[in-house]
Amino acid sequence: MDRRSFLRTSALGGTAAAASTLAAPAYAQGNRTLTMVTSVPEGFAIFDDAAQLAADYITAMTDGQITIDKRPAGSLVGAFEVFDAVSAGQADVYHSADYYFLNQHPGFAFFTSVPFGMTGQELSNWYYHRGGSELHDELAGLFNLKSFLCGNTAMQPGGWFNKEINSADDLQGLRFRMPGLGGQVLGRLGASVQNIPGGEIYQALASGAIEGAEWIGPFADERMGFQEITSTYYAAGFHEPGSALTLSMNLDIWNEMTPAQQAIVEGATRAVYADNLAMSLAENGAALARLQAQGVQVLQFPDDVWDAFGSAAEEVNAENMGDPLYAKIADSYFASMAESAGWFSQADGLYMEQRNRVRGV
Repeated sequence: MDRRSFLRTSALGGTAAAASTLAAPAYAQGNRTLTMVTSVPEGFAIFDDAAQLAADYITAMTDGQITIDKRPAGSLVGAFEVFDAVSAGQADVYHSADYYFLNQHPGFAFFTSVPFGMTGQELSNWYYHRGGSELHDELAGLFNLKSFLCGNTAMQPGGWFNKEINSADDLQGLRFRMPGLGGQVLGRLGASVQNIPGGEIYQALASGAIEGAEWIGPFADERMGFQEITSTYYAAGFHEPGSALTLSMNLDIWNEMTPAQQAIVEGATRAVYADNLAMSLAENGAALARLQAQGVQVLQFPDDVWDAFGSAAEEVNAENMGDPLYAKIADSYFASMAESAGWFSQADGLYMEQRNRVRGV
């Protein structure tokens, strides 16, 4: 039995009962309603903003031919169950971060973010102009999905800690929330890594179930209220320098759309990517200043901790290179990153350094 057939016929554990209640696409005068399940609660800054904007764009741009009915995490399926529900055809669309689904294939990490990987702009360079989108199709197609980047949170900070990290030894035994390959890196350095859905982080941190957590960035983190629990915040993180979000559609639903509808979906997701990245970058500076005014101490990891992150990241990546598709995606990704970084270092990067020096920024 091939992967697609297996997914169609297999149970989804706890998801199956909930997902079975989802209505099939509703038709009325040529119109249809698609159920979009998401991985965060309603109103979560940046993350849910991207999901809502995608739903609004698609509904408006198709003049109601396709209406997106957005359902937040937990209302129909759990935050991490959206992939299985859409893959099996028990929901129509999900909006999430694809690195939540590394248990399906480690290559999904590249369509969110990987340690010491691309910024949000570099990622869009690869995705739209250096073959990333086609590789996303190849990987997602194995699971009966058609996927698009649909949002980007920009640089994600190192996170909130209950103590300062002065050396890599301080990570030993630390109960820390971090998903994706970044979490695997921390685990290799001795941390006890937890993959907790966004809607559960505050309570876990407040209760002491975890001793630290990373989320999205100052704007979203402020909304979450983490500054009410701890005041130690590391601004730069190694794990997600430009984290993409994904809109993924059941492949059968996608194939039933007209070419015009397909073009609208693709155009809408591109627009959401650009808007969401700009929103993140526009809001984070002011939010960080507000956090500091509330007594939050903004720190940076020392160089030897960065070195430890880097060594562990290389080991994690090397372990996955035995998978041919992972290796194919990784080779394409890092080749594009080298191109983008090579230009940036001689142009934008140098300009920004000199501009900030001259203007005293």
